[in-house]
Amino acid sequence: MKFYNIIIKYRFWLSLVLIAGGVALNTTGTGFWPTFPIYFIALIGLLSHFFIGPLRLIQEPMESGNIEEVERILNSIWFPNLLYKPVRSTYYTIKGNLAMMKQDFDSAEKHLKKSTDLGSPMPEAEGANKLQLGMMAMQRGDLKQGESYIRAAIRAGIPDKESEAVAYLTMCQIFMNKREFRAAKDFFRKAKACKPTTKQVVDQIKEVEKYISRVPG
Repeated sequence: MKFYNIIIKYRFWLSLVLIAGGVALNTTGTGFWPTFPIYFIALIGLLSHFFIGPLRLIQEPMESGNIEEVERILNSIWFPNLLYKPVRSTYYTIKGNLAMMKQDFDSAEKHLKKSTDLGSPMPEAEGANKLQLGMMAMQRGDLKQGESYIRAAIRAGIPDKESEAVAYLTMCQIFMNKREFRAAKDFFRKAKACKPTTKQVVDQIKEVEKYISRVPG
């Protein structure tokens, strides 16, 4: 695995070395066909560098929390628009999540929208992206856009019960504001059914529960 990661990390430069070696052999009188495998391997290396990229290298630093290394790997992608579509979607998702961690919400929204427009190779990731976009829209006070994104997130599927509960609670609050109490209660029941354990989410459910039982519907 480590050897494969080294190949991924340096394949661009290794490909250039192979091309230079092929050219050197040609100048010494070696014919094209004997050196063809060298050129072919170099071509595969260059194409995979630009069309697949080094995202495989991100897993280990992500798991260890080495965000600086993750950013360094992402910054090594010179032309993200050349990446194969599912890889490009993952690239923008990671960029968006990093921007969220830095509370750079404008950049986060821009990157997550790009990922959503491309379509995620994993429906759960698409749901998580749309939920984040919905929450950012809510923070701006754009309830209509927020509702649209959160509905789309629920349809796509949200990867964990905590986030799913947040989505349903947010929908509950949206419909409370619209005075559509029956729908608000339905979303609240769905939020409780997720059985979240995060203190912040549990406290929010308790707070909503204090008044939702007293509203009509």
